[in-house]
Amino acid sequence: MSLYWILFIGIAILSYAVQATLQSRMNKYAQIPIDGGLTGRDVAERMLRENGIYDVQVTHIPGTLTDHYDPQKKTVNLSDFVYGSNSVAAAAVAAHECGHAVQHAVGYAPLRLRSALVPIVSFSSRIVTWVLLGGMLLLKVFPQLMLAGIILFALTTLFSVVTLPVEINASSRALAWLNQTGITNVSNHQYAEKALRSAAYTYVVAALSSLGTLLYYVMIYSSGSRR
Repeated sequence: MSLYWILFIGIAILSYAVQATLQSRMNKYAQIPIDGGLTGRDVAERMLRENGIYDVQVTHIPGTLTDHYDPQKKTVNLSDFVYGSNSVAAAAVAAHECGHAVQHAVGYAPLRLRSALVPIVSFSSRIVTWVLLGGMLLLKVFPQLMLAGIILFALTTLFSVVTLPVEINASSRALAWLNQTGITNVSNHQYAEKALRSAAYTYVVAALSSLGTLLYYVMIYSSGSRR
């Protein structure tokens, strides 16, 4: 078995384990209420106000764990799982998404870089599969096409890597604020930490998967160039 397939299978197993752990922890911590009865929406609105952010709206979107911050529309979008729930999991997720709004407000450098990469990666993702496929088919006669595909894929890998500090920092901001305000306490703060840590691991796995795939394409290019 080649090194790539060992890496691919290993990452696939790790990804499954991380996703299963995240889902299990979120379901478990969704049953643990926070004091005061604040819902995810309440937590988000309070965190925004206390950080001096008044131009960001908190909205409700369908789905489970579809929560995200939209810097273009300036909205914190909370899922069914979070918006009306007063659980530790809901508070953690809502505060995390507001952490991105705080990053945006203070000009957090990795977030600015990720935002700048969005249109580039959006374009790259639409054509990279075809460029790489054509590059592999024409590797012996036109290796430059494969190289172009690798460069395009490297941009998506860069996006995945840059996402890591953005997500970790948003969680750090969220946990610090939840602790300082007393929304979480000594009995349940650990659950908020575990929930956000599990969510962060999904981004680590995504980055590793992208790096592994990039390495695979580089190996194909190098092997073809030597022939």
